[in-house]
Amino acid sequence: MEEETGIKEVVHGNEEKVTKEEIFTKVVRAGKRTYFFDVKATRTDDYYLTITESKKHLGKEGKVYYEKHKIFLYKEDFDKFSEGFKDAVAYIGNGSSGLEDSYQSEEKNTRNESEEIISEEFTNIEFDDLGKK
Repeated sequence: MEEETGIKEVVHGNEEKVTKEEIFTKVVRAGKRTYFFDVKATRTDDYYLTITESKKHLGKEGKVYYEKHKIFLYKEDFDKFSEGFKDAVAYIGNGSSGLEDSYQSEEKNTRNESEEIISEEFTNIEFDDLGKK
């Protein structure tokens, strides 16, 4: 039986087990927005994180409603997400401080690798070649 609290009861034979869907919640109020960091568990007890941005709006006829955006972040992506987040925050906080050159270099390498893959998989065809036999 699922309740509004996010607690789910699971019954196995005579044994009753209570599991929590939400393991941990951190609420961050930031101006007009509120961020919710919710740690949840799958049925197999693997943890994942949902990040929800909620923004209060005044609708037609003066009714208040909340616009929400949600990101699901799974355990296997935590390290890469965290690294990207830290780099982005550092870039914004400190200006480029050398990170810009690193990103441009990394982007150039990624682009070159992509171009190599494309050139290996496809034949270059010019528009002038179309229609010729």
